[in-house]
Amino acid sequence: MLLHGSCHCGSVSFDVESRHPYPFNICYCEICRKTAGGGGFAINLGADFDSLKISGEEHIKTYRAKIGETESLAERKFCENCGSALWLWDPRWPELVHPHASAIDTDLPVPPEKTHLMLTSKASWVEPCMGGNDKRFDEYPEESIAAWHERLGVTK
Repeated sequence: MLLHGSCHCGSVSFDVESRHPYPFNICYCEICRKTAGGGGFAINLGADFDSLKISGEEHIKTYRAKIGETESLAERKFCENCGSALWLWDPRWPELVHPHASAIDTDLPVPPEKTHLMLTSKASWVEPCMGGNDKRFDEYPEESIAAWHERLGVTK
């Protein structure tokens, strides 16, 4: 599925091909909450890095999150003008890019179930809204984005 995304101010836009376009992961960790600003729909789409086409690349900045005293290898890309979170790329899986669902302008399919992860890290004021089929995990689940799509037969 071809995904079109952009930042809020319009300085950056991008297209990327995704076989895993269902926004099903809701992460409650501090990094997602603070860098993407809210609900946790941070790195839950999987796309083909080689298909990424960018307009306004000169407005993109990179942030590597701190995990304790260690700097993450993952590069969180955002617009320097409006601060919109765009995607995450990790050199350990160079063929993948993870667009933020919040940056995608294309209508995304509604997931049949969601995965709520990193629940032990959620802010005290957050009350997860769980559906009947939703999965809960205190930390990261074993199931990958691709495996979730394959298990539910929703690979595009």
